[in-house]
Amino acid sequence: MGDLLGNLALGFGTVLQVVPVELPGLGPVPLPMNVVLCFIGCLVGTLIGVLPGVGPVATIAMLLPITFKFDPTGALIMLAGIYYGAQYGGSTTAILVNIPGEATSVVTTLDGHQMARQGRAGVALGIAAIGSFVAGCVATVMIAALGAPLTRLALVFGPAEYFSLMVMGLVFAVVLARGSILKAVAMILLGVLLSTVGADLETGQERMTFGLPFLSDGIDFPVLAMGLFGIAEILRNLDHTEARDVVRQAIGRLLPGRDDLRQSGLPILRGTAIGAVLGILPGNGAVLGPFASYTLEKRLARDPSRFGSGAIEGVAGPESANNAGAQTSFIPLLTLGIPPNAVMALMVGAMTIHGIVPGPQVMTKNAGLFWGMIASMWVGNVMLLIINLPLIGLWVRLLKVPYRLMFPAILLLCCVGIYSINSLPTDILFIGLFGAVGYVLIRLDFEPAPLLLGFVLGKLMEENLRRALIISRGEMSTFIDRPISAGLLLVAVVLLVVALLPSIRRSRDEVFVE
Repeated sequence: MGDLLGNLALGFGTVLQVVPVELPGLGPVPLPMNVVLCFIGCLVGTLIGVLPGVGPVATIAMLLPITFKFDPTGALIMLAGIYYGAQYGGSTTAILVNIPGEATSVVTTLDGHQMARQGRAGVALGIAAIGSFVAGCVATVMIAALGAPLTRLALVFGPAEYFSLMVMGLVFAVVLARGSILKAVAMILLGVLLSTVGADLETGQERMTFGLPFLSDGIDFPVLAMGLFGIAEILRNLDHTEARDVVRQAIGRLLPGRDDLRQSGLPILRGTAIGAVLGILPGNGAVLGPFASYTLEKRLARDPSRFGSGAIEGVAGPESANNAGAQTSFIPLLTLGIPPNAVMALMVGAMTIHGIVPGPQVMTKNAGLFWGMIASMWVGNVMLLIINLPLIGLWVRLLKVPYRLMFPAILLLCCVGIYSINSLPTDILFIGLFGAVGYVLIRLDFEPAPLLLGFVLGKLMEENLRRALIISRGEMSTFIDRPISAGLLLVAVVLLVVALLPSIRRSRDEVFVE
């Protein structure tokens, strides 16, 4: 307990550290820069959660170049704020417009929008914010408690264990990906293939560059991410215009009454527990949390028919689950260096840009960054509670902004941001190419997120595979001889076999369609 409190003190010290910042006309001004960046991240996250069609993956991909200007801790704090801030903002759109601003807010539309139609929009927004705040705080405690033990465990891992862990992570991503398992496997393999473009790790020999000099260093992660998610998302949103039916009734009071809190208390706790556990799983674990929470609350309810007609439990449970899942997804990233979803893959990219190797060494070599990010989540959750409720009127006005006015600004930001990294015109052409590819994949029901995970983990898998084989003098049996590695591979094989069983596959498809 003493070590944990000491580490948290280090984290809060990092977040609250005051540094002189040069401001035009004022000179150096002392500011708690990490708090400012946390606030910016939470505000931007809420904004992109509120605006349908702009998700955290696309936003973080677009803002990656800007993080060059900040120190690694501040940059990651801001990007993390965008991610869990989007979960808060997504509920506003779901309740007021019946359009989920985020994939995790899909379930909130079922009862949240009905509450708004009944004149209880304020109560729905209030309980969503309270549930999100409680879940965020509990999940942050969980990260702080599990961080040190998991990091110590990860330090025991060698190259063979890391390779097997990544294989298991990719299998989880396949099983939990939306749609066809074969399509998810194809996307992961394509991502791994793209990660091999460029110079060979050992020999320096160029691979799959087709004689093009700008490919000799491989495909830049920001270029792929911005194309697949930023540009492709613009094309997808232009393809089908949405009608935004903003609720006309008054928002009403924001603070829930005593009966509302009594009905919501246990769903908030159950949703937090479900989301926290599922958020750690690779793939769509954090996205599945709200669906699992809603299903559980409906089964436990005395009158299940209330669900879909304005049951407050149908808002409290899922909103708690999506925020808990968003924050616990940082656990495998910070302790093992394994990204469990597309947003965490972008965080790996941001860490790599700043010269930080993701994995257990982050806690030992960059303790201030590790515990600073955890402390910033507490600060961020308080900020989000303050940002969301008083600014409801502003968010309602923003919901009326047509997308045709938004996409030129997003497109310009993508082009300027990507050009600022290497000053290469080819990078702008590449984001256009990957954007077109991403749009085609979406139209053909291929999910781009597994491709991004395959790309990020592909380089790490190749590196650890080579190391393990060099240490074992080329013996492939090293992956089975080591108990932890063998156990991880066994879990991966069993999971994949079970997922491919016809009955399980039909049930899985029904769940995702529903």
